[in-house]
Amino acid sequence: MSFKKTIGMIFQPEQFTTYSLLRTARGNDICRIMAEAINCVNAEEIMQKHVTYDANHLIVDNTRYDLKNYEQIYVIGAGKACVPMASAFQKIIKNKSTSGMIITKDGYVDIENINLESKVEILVASHPLPDQRNIKAASKLISFLSKINHTDLVILLLSGGGSALLMHPASGITLEDIGNTTAVLMRSGTSISEINTIRKHLDLFKGGGLIKFLASATVISLILSDVVGDCLDVIASGPAVGDPTTFVDAWKILQTYEVLDKIPTRVKNHIMNGIKGEIDETLKPGDPLLTKVKNVIVGRNTDAVNNAVILANLLGYHTKVLTTCMQGEAAQIGKSIAKDVNNLFSPSFLMPRPACLIAGGETTVTIMGKGIGGRNQELALGAVEGLSGSNQIILASLATDGGDGPTDAAGAVATNETYLRGLDMGLNANVFLLNNDSYHYFNALGDLIKIGPTLTNVNDLVFIFFL
Repeated sequence: MSFKKTIGMIFQPEQFTTYSLLRTARGNDICRIMAEAINCVNAEEIMQKHVTYDANHLIVDNTRYDLKNYEQIYVIGAGKACVPMASAFQKIIKNKSTSGMIITKDGYVDIENINLESKVEILVASHPLPDQRNIKAASKLISFLSKINHTDLVILLLSGGGSALLMHPASGITLEDIGNTTAVLMRSGTSISEINTIRKHLDLFKGGGLIKFLASATVISLILSDVVGDCLDVIASGPAVGDPTTFVDAWKILQTYEVLDKIPTRVKNHIMNGIKGEIDETLKPGDPLLTKVKNVIVGRNTDAVNNAVILANLLGYHTKVLTTCMQGEAAQIGKSIAKDVNNLFSPSFLMPRPACLIAGGETTVTIMGKGIGGRNQELALGAVEGLSGSNQIILASLATDGGDGPTDAAGAVATNETYLRGLDMGLNANVFLLNNDSYHYFNALGDLIKIGPTLTNVNDLVFIFFL
């Protein structure tokens, strides 16, 4: 997918269409609602809602910063949305010169054709598993941060993917150690919060670690939340906030998921040394280093859900928000949603049609098979058999960043006809589910949602339409 010159991505409804949506009477409505949910959290636009500039003052929500009080303004950041966020910030402050350094995911921007009109350098690194580019970018950032002093203002831009992109292993830990540990945890169905608890205790930046490099400068952290509950210490592993978790918590997670025998020895030894007090803990809430730090969430999952509700209402749908805290095993969540939907539209409930139900959050996948997919595709596949029947039901599940797992799809569409249509093509949904092969199932049916990188990220969205 080619990138627009404006950096921020605005999507058209037809980009969301699939085989089933093309053959559904209200398919265009459904695509419009999904497009609205993504577009309303466009990174450039949401920045402008929270940050303004007037008479040499930077106003962030209700806090004013007199820029005459600072010698330099620096922009640093990491995440899938940090490039459009940086672009938006520079447009807001107009002629104020800034310099900085941001790290984004490889393949998310066409760097040669992007001009941020400043001295902000864009570095690319690997996500979700780090490689040597991450180490190189982190080392370069550490060198850049060394020139910042207490009279400067730092604008920190964080978004989904920041944990992997802004990383540098602690002493005694290798890149391979962190990569192997992350891979084991992801395959074990560990939540992003639990994964980040481990990461914080293996890395120099996480758990407030970034603040240690900033020499007591004033820091405004602008955050696009990709975490259920919007916990500041979890988003990007909390580089600018106190960390309430401990080495003991990290060890308990490894025990709970029974992965201690799969984790690199250096990682286990590092965590155990932390428990013994031989390694310093992460920065804790209330630490004096945090007194000049302001964290502001500029976008979140509820923004996408609420705007989708508004459009659905305007299009004549009876809407209901199921949750914005969806968590759990993706396939099981899909099965539960299918069951709940059928109950909602049973004669005893009689919810009027057409209806649009929306859920937000982020599920996990415990990988047992050898197939490929992502949590949104797996959720849709889990719902397939339960949706089967005469009632016209359409479920669409997608990742708001446009990338669901290690695939080129954002998610998938399942309808009441999908299960039988699959069987007619020799595709048994349950067999594919057991093999964690949701991608190939929906690809064969033409029902993968493929929109490319969105340059934003506010978790996942599930839409259920009863027509």
